[in-house]
This record gives sequence, structure tokens and C-alpha cells, in this order.
Amino acid sequence: MKAKFFRALVAEQSENEIFKRSIKELPIAGLPPGELLIRVEYSSLNYKDALSATGNKGVTKNYPHVPGIDAAGVIEESSCNQFQKGDRVIVTSYDLGMNTSGGFGSYIRVPSAWALKLPAGLTLKESMIIGTAGFTAGMAVFHILKNISPEKGEVLVTGASGGLATIAVAILSRLGYSVAAGTGKTEAEQLLKLLGARTIISREELLAGNDRPLLKPRWSAVIDTVGGDILANAVKSSQPLGIVTSCGNALSASLNINVFPFILRGISLIGIDSQNCPMNHRRHIWQMLATDWKILFPESLYKIVDLETLDEKIDLILKGKLTGRVVVKHQNN
Repeated sequence: MKAKFFRALVAEQSENEIFKRSIKELPIAGLPPGELLIRVEYSSLNYKDALSATGNKGVTKNYPHVPGIDAAGVIEESSCNQFQKGDRVIVTSYDLGMNTSGGFGSYIRVPSAWALKLPAGLTLKESMIIGTAGFTAGMAVFHILKNISPEKGEVLVTGASGGLATIAVAILSRLGYSVAAGTGKTEAEQLLKLLGARTIISREELLAGNDRPLLKPRWSAVIDTVGGDILANAVKSSQPLGIVTSCGNALSASLNINVFPFILRGISLIGIDSQNCPMNHRRHIWQMLATDWKILFPESLYKIVDLETLDEKIDLILKGKLTGRVVVKHQNN
């Protein structure tokens, strides 16, 4: 390997405890131990990355640090039998980008147990349009497919302008479900309809009747990305034996709800944890995302940025002003 240094977006804490971000040249030799050295071609921006990049100690304990919980690239060095130099791989979740140098650097070194070979049918770029957000959406879709058929009625996706939710809308629509997309952003409606949403639901409508113990049953299933009162109302307005998946807390981490939806309608509330998903299930979900669940990737679904323009996107995602996915392309690729 010729390269000895790599470019990365580094978050660090100054003396006055203010966090700043800058692009630096870092030594490859300084990367943590691991069987695989990977030249990263693409990464993506997730809300957790923005938290890490701004000093959230619940995500990243020690600084300076290179965020980026997603990475897709080519193996430069391998000390294990499962992977060879030149293999194209995806690394998401585990500790990548949290306390291990992540995908906002053009090189990563990770344990082989964190990586999976890029499935046939996906490019490295497409895998990062999906990223952790889309993989999490795939996990939620998996639970819905096991229990709810398309003819049972509408499926609600909340926070629908976000990266996870836009992928969920597209997959569910491809599979024949009637999707209602809940969003407070009127500017996202065109994209959501392009991805297959049949109905757009306002935030106000999703919050209506919050003080009632039960609401009129409507949803056969729900993929919720916001939490709080919208999740509570989604549970209370689900059809008998409905499936509600909880994937995020953009609105609130609290859930104020009574037991009636569970004991009178048999609603199932399922938490989605993509970080600790077992590798065999992880491979299955990625295989489905590359084949039966593969969606079109319209250019309005994602934005390609480099390290220089990534910084402004981090600020926007923290303010809730991003729509769709942000994909990071490293300049040396």
C-alpha cells in the first residue's frame, strides 16, 4: 500500500470546551487495530454522526475523533481468510464512527466481524444511499412483512422526510403497500409522492386527539421515526393486531401511553436496533435491499457531498432541515 496518510473530517474539543470540525491529514498507522484496512469510497450522514461531530458524549467519549457510522469501500489489507484484498465491503453499526475512527475518513481499520461483502445488485454508492438509515428501514419492513399483508390497509411512516423514512416509503410502496407519509415539511411532499406515498399526513393530524385513550383504528402497520406523542397516537390509531415499529426519537424520547391499545386491540410495539443486529440477519436484510426490495434511487432522494461541504449538512440535520439522504464521496476515489 502506497498511501501513508488519509484525509478526514475531525471533531475536536478546544480549551474552552467548544467543539469544532476541520479536515486533516491523519496517519494510517494511527488507525485502531483490526483485520481489515479499507479504503473508503462512500459514507453517509446520519443523525448519530451529527451528534458525534458536535461533542455528544453519549455517542463518542473521546476526542479528537473521526465520525461516520457508515462506510463502503475496497479492502486494501486483510489478515483473515474471509476477506481478500480488493473485496468491496460495507461496514455499518457496531462501534464504527462512535468510538472507532469512522467513515468520514478515507481509510478505516476494523475487525472483520464488522464487515460484509457488497451484495450483487448494489454499487458502493447505492449502499451508502441506503446506509444505516435504509438498513434500519429494512429491519422495520421485515417485521411488517412477517405479519401484515398489503391488503390489510394503510401503513403509516412518520417523520417521512428523513433519510430512514424516505427509504421506508420507497420499499413499502415497491412491495404493494398503501403508504401514508406523515411529515411537517410541505417541501418534501413531491419527493414522497415520487417514492410512492399515496397520502400525505400533516403533523397536526398525527397529533390530534392525543388526550384520548384510544383513537379510531386506521393503520395496519406503522414505521415511526419520531417518538413522543406522534408514536403514542400511531399506536392508539392502529388496527387490531397491528404492528408498530419504533425506529427513532426525532420528536421526543418519551412515550406517554396507556395499555388499552395492547390489551384491547393486541397491538405489537417493536423496537428496531440496527447497531446490534446479528450478522446473519444483517446479511439477509442487505440481500433483500439489493434484490426484492431494491428501490429506484431518484436524484432528489439524495445529495452527494465531499468533506468540504459535509460540515454544513451536519448543521442542517441537527436543525431538522434535511430531506432525504446525504452521501459522502471521498475525493481520492
